[in-house]
Amino acid sequence: MWGELFRRKSVDAILIESEKPEYQLKRALTAWDLTALGIGAIIGAGIFALTGTAAAGTVDPVTGEVLRPGAGPGLILSFVLTAIACAFCALCYAEFASLIPISGSAYTYAYATLGELLAWIIGWDLILEYAVGNIAVAVSWSGYFVELLRGLGLEIPPEWRWLTVSYNVGLHTPEIVAHAPRLFGLPIIVNLPAFAIVAVLTVLLVIGVKESARFNALMVIVKLLVLLFFIAIGFFYVKPENWQPFAPNGWKGIMTGAALVFFAYIGFDAISTTAEETRRPQRDLPLGMLGSLVICTILYVITAAVLTGLVHYSELNVPEPLALALRILDLDWAAGIVAFGAVVATTSVLLVFQMGQPRIFFSMSRDGLLPERFARVHPRFKTPYVTTILTGVAVAVPAAFVDIGEAAELTNIGTLFAFILVCAGVIVLRYTDPDRPRPFRTPFVPLVPLLGISSCLYLMLSLPRLTWIRFGLWLALGLLIYVFYGIAHSRWIRQQTPRRPLQIAGLGVSLMILALVGFAASHHYQELMAKAMRDDSSLLLAYATRMYHLTRLGSAGGLGSGGVLLLIGLWLGRKRWR
Repeated sequence: MWGELFRRKSVDAILIESEKPEYQLKRALTAWDLTALGIGAIIGAGIFALTGTAAAGTVDPVTGEVLRPGAGPGLILSFVLTAIACAFCALCYAEFASLIPISGSAYTYAYATLGELLAWIIGWDLILEYAVGNIAVAVSWSGYFVELLRGLGLEIPPEWRWLTVSYNVGLHTPEIVAHAPRLFGLPIIVNLPAFAIVAVLTVLLVIGVKESARFNALMVIVKLLVLLFFIAIGFFYVKPENWQPFAPNGWKGIMTGAALVFFAYIGFDAISTTAEETRRPQRDLPLGMLGSLVICTILYVITAAVLTGLVHYSELNVPEPLALALRILDLDWAAGIVAFGAVVATTSVLLVFQMGQPRIFFSMSRDGLLPERFARVHPRFKTPYVTTILTGVAVAVPAAFVDIGEAAELTNIGTLFAFILVCAGVIVLRYTDPDRPRPFRTPFVPLVPLLGISSCLYLMLSLPRLTWIRFGLWLALGLLIYVFYGIAHSRWIRQQTPRRPLQIAGLGVSLMILALVGFAASHHYQELMAKAMRDDSSLLLAYATRMYHLTRLGSAGGLGSGGVLLLIGLWLGRKRWR
């Protein structure tokens, strides 16, 4: 019975199901479209914002403690190392994309190789990459847009700034609170630009994928020109002495920088979600993924070299390092052009990721793991309009009110986890179905997938404990949804299989995961207690002590009750299966 949770969906069954008329999408994309979509997804806020933080590092402004050592000019090497890690994963994605050209991306690949349970986990996990990540991108877009307006002389009046920031930012700005209208005594603060850009792109994606691809191609051309403009202008102002020392914090700084700039590479995998809308997916998907990765890597390395040559790396820890470098050189007009490029870059990232998430929901719905209405295709535009609109609402509404500071790291860990499962899937399918024709073959299997797994795992382990805690909470929530909805409605778990024992055991496992998260959180509060004692802060010490005991108690209870439920589920399953 328990094998049903790991029942694999054959590649043939996946391909046959996608050809059903009610599920067919319009095939309109070419290799050039896919390469442009890849560049559109990869080149975004990462290169325009994260390069400065990765180069300069992060220091606690209160204690002076180095939170993240900077790579310095060694950022060039950080980009190369991250590109190599992504290349291992891209080669694995390319084999799957040519073999199983289905819009579900890593979710579908996991279903064919690792079984339904892991497929659900990876599908739920990908929400972190696409939807949650896009909330932060939308808020970032709003900030760039307001800055661009300011650069054009269109300053937002103070009395209207409550329409341009997230709620928590506005709440801590007395000027904004003073001008904001009130409802039941509470100030109304809405990030209208963030909401508006997601709404506009959602409408565009409902109308058609080809129209969306054309719009994206235009934006890709603009931001490539802006990056080339920065490189060309900056080349004449480079000071080689700024490249010394090359690695001020040694290998640790370079690898920390590599873990951070991984955000700048997220996106090439989004191309695989458009497989059912590609004219020649077996040939064009690998070309699009690998081509966009190579182009972006070359641009990133040259941009990093020019940036660290223009300004000393220690001055680059700002949100807009490229524009800052040009302003320091008194090239304000050039800085304005770069700011415009940043707006365009984040727009195309929003577009491609808003395109990817609905197609994963679409595939999960076809398998019964999500409601059937999620798989509806628009009769005129032939797009998955229900999931596109739902994703638009799920991103636009939070983006209008919240500011997710840790979204980048949460997005990162979710994406890395997906990459690990895809690399593992290539090895599994090579052994379970070795004779199946593969239009594109990952070279040197199992070496390349194993290198992909190890490099992604290394980057995951470099992320903070709080990110792992949030990731554990997210996985536990997803498992609960699968237990109470997915198992009951799955089309691939046999009808005679008793569902109740699976659900009881699944609930037990979820509670045990939450217990482990609680133990990790208790260590965080234990460290907070030590800090409070060092700082002689009685208030912080009381709070940390209380939370430490609560998390310990909750973890013990969750572990105990989860273990009991798991045993009951196993016993009932064994009894009924007999």
